[in-house]
Amino acid sequence: MTSKPILTSIAVLTCAGVIAAGTAASAAPKPEPASPRGSVVSVTPLQHMSTAAITSSLRADGFDTSQVRYGVDAYRIVYRTIDEHGAPTTASGFVGLPRDHQRRLRVISYNHGTMAGASEAPSVDDEGRSAEGLSLASAGYAAVAPDYLGLGVGPGHHPYGQLTTETTATLDMLRAARTFTGTVGRSLDPRVLVTGFSQGGQAAMAFSQALQAGVDPSFRLAAVAPISGPYRIADAELPAMFDGTLDPKESAFYLGYVLTAWNRLYHLYADARDVFQAPYDKTVAPLYDGQHTDDVIFAALPASPEELLTPAMLDELRHPTGVLAAALATNDVSCAWTPRVPVRIYAAHGDRDVAIQNSYLCQQQLTDHGATDVSLIDVGNLLHTDSGKTGFADALRWFGQISH
Repeated sequence: MTSKPILTSIAVLTCAGVIAAGTAASAAPKPEPASPRGSVVSVTPLQHMSTAAITSSLRADGFDTSQVRYGVDAYRIVYRTIDEHGAPTTASGFVGLPRDHQRRLRVISYNHGTMAGASEAPSVDDEGRSAEGLSLASAGYAAVAPDYLGLGVGPGHHPYGQLTTETTATLDMLRAARTFTGTVGRSLDPRVLVTGFSQGGQAAMAFSQALQAGVDPSFRLAAVAPISGPYRIADAELPAMFDGTLDPKESAFYLGYVLTAWNRLYHLYADARDVFQAPYDKTVAPLYDGQHTDDVIFAALPASPEELLTPAMLDELRHPTGVLAAALATNDVSCAWTPRVPVRIYAAHGDRDVAIQNSYLCQQQLTDHGATDVSLIDVGNLLHTDSGKTGFADALRWFGQISH
């Protein structure tokens, strides 16, 4: 399959939703009008925190506190969006607003990293004390962080690593946040700053591409700062899993997640015994049901991909063909565009979860497409989680420099 821009896939999903709605309308007399994507279903207050409480919470999580300026009111928004088939569904996300006197707020859209447990998502985990969300809002921004499909309080399974649904869920969360802020006497500046970590770094790039392309004329992209993202799974991440660059246990976790999720999306295999060695052919898929936390899943997996997967599956990952190659080509396009805004890509050469080669290839792909303001910042010999915290703090400082 030839790689295609993320916006094309979004258009296919959107059209599928319209066609499905039209078919249903023709079959039923006088249907109720569908609620638009991004409409708010419910709002739940989560936190009302002072600057002192935020500082204490961030310090406990190992996050930079130098940019804490305001207290924060945080909320869970449940909103309408579409699923991987373009059918109507709901999702949830985190909105944080600073306790300042600004009525019109600059907005930062944040995409979170890999998590398998629905309860670990930003609007649910620790009763909505999202470290990234609190950091952004306490610095004076409207913080908007989607949980993604199937995480938080959204229904169904999470379609892990699928760019189209990450993009539509992020866009519709931003729309819902705009509606909600209007109900509390505030508004969002249309110039959107975008960041994200790990899975969210890749999602942030795909969302930025769609935003710049005009997927919603009410918003426009201002700058993007992805952190430690797996932008090129076929060319960078998979090779690093097998050449000793990455931690084998972490690789087993990611491979178990993506293979079970992509099997639901793309039908990679008919029999789990062809992919997973016994006893994991029976135990892996139930682990990634959204009800098990990352720690529980991690403890139930073997120490390496070689112990988890069959020889045939290992060979397929080393040399993808057929459906797997097509799925990779569809989702390895988050950097296949020409940003007209500043881009800072953060990564760490010590990362043992996501190879820094992903970031080098992303930068090269963007510049090959004609981008002129793209920098890659190596934050050092840091492991994955620490690369996220360090990159996030620097990205927030950079946004402050360019957004006022």
